[in-house]
Amino acid sequence: MVPLHPRLRLFLDLCDALAIAAETGAQQVQFALRKRRASSYRTRRPGSDSPMWNVFVLLMRDELRPLGSKVRLARYLGVPKQRINDFLTGRSRLPDAELTLRMIHWLTERADGRDPAL
Repeated sequence: MVPLHPRLRLFLDLCDALAIAAETGAQQVQFALRKRRASSYRTRRPGSDSPMWNVFVLLMRDELRPLGSKVRLARYLGVPKQRINDFLTGRSRLPDAELTLRMIHWLTERADGRDPAL
């Protein structure tokens, strides 16, 4: 091995560190720019693409006309009343599967004349 001047050794070590940092940065950029799957797994939003949800909302609105019924439904579902408004009136969200099933159960019970929230 050829003896090196101490200052030259410092610069060579610095060059090695910069090369490693550049390689790591290039790997991170390559990872960030990789191909991804299509966005088909995203959650649907209320609108013309969800016709069954639109019919369900109309049925729920008819059942929720009496005063206090939204509060009873919210208590039955265990969610804030504002969330019911987001689901049905605001149409800014869709409930998860469990809440949807419980809302369908609530609607069928109300159609039979029973109130499951009581």
